Amino acid sequence: MSTHVIPHTSLFASLLGPAFDALPAPLRILHLRDGRALWRGEVEVIRGRSLLSRFCAWATRLPPAGTGPIEVEIIAAQGREQWTRHVAGHAMRSRLWAGDGLLNERLGLVDFRFRLASLDHDIVWTVAGVRVFGLLPLPVAWFSQVRAREFADGERYRFEVVAALPLAGPLVHYRGWLEVA
Repeated sequence: MSTHVIPHTSLFASLLGPAFDALPAPLRILHLRDGRALWRGEVEVIRGRSLLSRFCAWATRLPPAGTGPIEVEIIAAQGREQWTRHVAGHAMRSRLWAGDGLLNERLGLVDFRFRLASLDHDIVWTVAGVRVFGLLPLPVAWFSQVRAREFADGERYRFEVVAALPLAGPLVHYRGWLEVA
Protein backbone atom coordinates (compact mmCIF):
# COMPACT_ATOMS: atom_id res chain seq x y z
CA MET A 1 0.00 0.00 0.00
CA SER A 2 1.42 3.38 -0.95
CA THR A 3 1.11 6.47 1.18
CA HIS A 4 0.59 9.82 -0.52
CA VAL A 5 1.73 12.99 1.15
CA ILE A 6 -0.67 15.79 0.41
CA PRO A 7 1.14 19.13 0.13
CA HIS A 8 0.04 21.59 2.78
CA THR A 9 -1.86 24.62 1.60
CA SER A 10 -1.49 27.76 3.68
CA LEU A 11 -4.42 28.99 5.74
CA PHE A 12 -5.23 31.97 3.52
CA ALA A 13 -4.65 30.04 0.28
CA SER A 14 -7.08 27.35 1.42
CA LEU A 15 -9.76 29.91 2.33
CA LEU A 16 -9.39 32.05 -0.79
CA GLY A 17 -9.01 29.14 -3.21
CA PRO A 18 -7.94 29.98 -6.78
CA ALA A 19 -8.28 33.73 -6.07
CA PHE A 20 -5.17 33.46 -3.87
CA ASP A 21 -2.96 32.83 -6.92
CA ALA A 22 -4.14 36.10 -8.53
CA LEU A 23 -3.16 38.24 -5.53
CA PRO A 24 -0.15 40.56 -5.75
CA ALA A 25 3.17 39.02 -4.68
CA PRO A 26 3.46 40.83 -1.31
CA LEU A 27 0.16 39.32 -0.11
CA ARG A 28 0.98 35.83 -1.36
CA ILE A 29 4.44 35.95 0.22
CA LEU A 30 3.13 37.02 3.63
CA HIS A 31 0.43 34.31 3.64
CA LEU A 32 2.11 31.43 1.84
CA ARG A 33 4.84 30.00 4.00
CA ASP A 34 4.83 27.60 6.92
CA GLY A 35 7.36 28.20 9.65
CA ARG A 36 8.34 31.46 11.33
CA ALA A 37 8.49 34.79 9.51
CA LEU A 38 9.36 38.21 10.86
CA TRP A 39 8.04 41.38 9.25
CA ARG A 40 8.86 45.00 10.10
CA GLY A 41 7.32 48.28 9.07
CA GLU A 42 5.46 51.35 10.22
CA VAL A 43 1.97 51.71 11.67
CA GLU A 44 -0.39 54.51 12.63
CA VAL A 45 -2.90 53.63 15.37
CA ILE A 46 -5.88 55.83 16.26
CA ARG A 47 -7.90 54.67 19.28
CA GLY A 48 -11.42 55.50 20.41
CA ARG A 49 -11.77 57.59 23.55
CA SER A 50 -15.03 56.48 25.19
CA LEU A 51 -14.91 54.29 28.31
CA LEU A 52 -16.71 51.45 26.50
CA SER A 53 -14.33 51.80 23.55
CA ARG A 54 -11.32 51.52 25.84
CA PHE A 55 -12.79 48.44 27.55
CA CYS A 56 -13.42 46.71 24.18
CA ALA A 57 -9.87 47.57 23.07
CA TRP A 58 -8.50 46.09 26.32
CA ALA A 59 -10.58 42.90 25.88
CA THR A 60 -9.13 42.35 22.40
CA ARG A 61 -5.61 43.54 23.29
CA LEU A 62 -5.58 46.30 20.66
CA PRO A 63 -2.37 48.36 20.34
CA PRO A 64 -2.02 51.83 21.87
CA ALA A 65 -2.50 55.02 19.87
CA GLY A 66 0.52 56.42 18.09
CA THR A 67 2.70 56.28 15.02
CA GLY A 68 5.90 54.31 14.73
CA PRO A 69 7.51 50.97 14.08
CA ILE A 70 5.67 47.66 14.06
CA GLU A 71 7.13 44.17 14.13
CA VAL A 72 4.95 41.19 13.27
CA GLU A 73 5.98 37.61 13.94
CA ILE A 74 3.93 34.96 12.14
CA ILE A 75 4.27 31.31 13.05
CA ALA A 76 2.37 29.08 10.61
CA ALA A 77 1.99 25.32 10.68
CA GLN A 78 -0.62 22.82 9.54
CA GLY A 79 -3.22 25.40 8.54
CA ARG A 80 -2.98 27.43 11.75
CA GLU A 81 -1.19 30.69 12.40
CA GLN A 82 -0.12 32.69 15.41
CA TRP A 83 0.47 36.40 14.87
CA THR A 84 2.23 38.61 17.41
CA ARG A 85 2.22 42.30 16.56
CA HIS A 86 4.65 44.45 18.56
CA VAL A 87 3.67 48.12 18.64
CA ALA A 88 5.13 50.64 21.11
CA GLY A 89 6.11 47.96 23.63
CA HIS A 90 2.67 46.31 23.41
CA ALA A 91 2.23 42.75 22.11
CA MET A 92 -1.07 42.01 20.37
CA ARG A 93 -1.34 38.25 19.88
CA SER A 94 -3.90 36.35 17.88
CA ARG A 95 -4.43 32.80 16.72
CA LEU A 96 -5.96 32.06 13.33
CA TRP A 97 -7.48 28.88 11.91
CA ALA A 98 -10.11 27.82 9.37
CA GLY A 99 -13.55 26.46 10.16
CA ASP A 100 -16.63 26.09 7.96
CA GLY A 101 -14.94 28.08 5.18
CA LEU A 102 -14.30 31.06 7.47
CA LEU A 103 -11.19 32.50 9.06
CA ASN A 104 -11.35 32.27 12.85
CA GLU A 105 -9.28 34.68 14.91
CA ARG A 106 -8.95 34.67 18.68
CA LEU A 107 -7.98 38.13 19.93
CA GLY A 108 -7.82 38.33 23.71
CA LEU A 109 -11.23 37.39 25.13
CA VAL A 110 -13.00 37.49 21.75
CA ASP A 111 -13.27 34.97 18.91
CA PHE A 112 -14.05 36.44 15.50
CA ARG A 113 -15.18 34.59 12.37
CA PHE A 114 -14.32 36.40 9.14
CA ARG A 115 -15.38 35.83 5.58
CA LEU A 116 -12.36 36.45 3.35
CA ALA A 117 -12.73 37.68 -0.21
CA SER A 118 -10.38 38.82 -2.93
CA LEU A 119 -11.64 42.13 -4.26
CA ASP A 120 -9.64 44.15 -6.81
CA HIS A 121 -6.46 42.24 -5.82
CA ASP A 122 -6.97 43.01 -2.11
CA ILE A 123 -7.92 40.63 0.70
CA VAL A 124 -11.05 41.93 2.42
CA TRP A 125 -12.11 40.62 5.85
CA THR A 126 -15.81 40.85 6.81
CA VAL A 127 -17.16 39.79 10.21
CA ALA A 128 -19.41 36.72 10.01
CA GLY A 129 -19.61 35.89 13.74
CA VAL A 130 -18.32 36.90 17.18
CA ARG A 131 -18.16 35.12 20.53
CA VAL A 132 -16.88 36.33 23.88
CA PHE A 133 -15.00 33.74 25.96
CA GLY A 134 -15.59 31.35 23.05
CA LEU A 135 -19.16 30.80 24.31
CA LEU A 136 -21.34 33.89 24.30
CA PRO A 137 -22.42 34.85 20.75
CA LEU A 138 -22.86 38.54 19.97
CA PRO A 139 -25.11 39.92 17.21
CA VAL A 140 -23.19 40.16 13.94
CA ALA A 141 -25.02 43.41 13.16
CA TRP A 142 -23.04 45.08 15.96
CA PHE A 143 -19.88 44.46 13.92
CA SER A 144 -20.92 45.94 10.59
CA GLN A 145 -18.30 48.69 11.08
CA VAL A 146 -15.45 46.23 11.67
CA ARG A 147 -13.40 45.50 8.56
CA ALA A 148 -9.89 44.81 7.44
CA ARG A 149 -8.13 45.08 4.11
CA GLU A 150 -4.75 43.83 2.95
CA PHE A 151 -3.28 45.18 -0.24
CA ALA A 152 -0.04 45.80 -2.10
CA ASP A 153 1.70 49.07 -2.82
CA GLY A 154 4.32 48.06 -5.35
CA GLU A 155 6.44 45.43 -3.58
CA ARG A 156 5.22 46.46 -0.12
CA TYR A 157 2.50 44.67 1.89
CA ARG A 158 -0.03 47.16 3.33
CA PHE A 159 -2.91 46.79 5.77
CA GLU A 160 -5.80 48.77 7.19
CA VAL A 161 -8.12 47.78 10.04
CA VAL A 162 -11.14 49.81 11.15
CA ALA A 163 -13.34 48.87 14.11
CA ALA A 164 -16.30 50.71 15.59
CA LEU A 165 -19.27 49.43 17.59
CA PRO A 166 -22.72 50.80 18.39
CA LEU A 167 -22.69 52.70 21.70
CA ALA A 168 -18.89 52.36 22.02
CA GLY A 169 -18.13 54.31 18.85
CA PRO A 170 -14.69 54.03 17.25
CA LEU A 171 -12.43 51.38 18.82
CA VAL A 172 -9.39 51.52 16.59
CA HIS A 173 -8.21 52.47 13.13
CA TYR A 174 -4.76 51.24 12.28
CA ARG A 175 -2.91 51.14 9.01
CA GLY A 176 0.59 50.70 7.79
CA TRP A 177 3.04 48.62 5.83
CA LEU A 178 5.33 45.63 6.35
CA GLU A 179 8.41 44.18 4.67
CA VAL A 180 10.27 40.96 5.38
CA ALA A 181 12.78 41.61 8.19
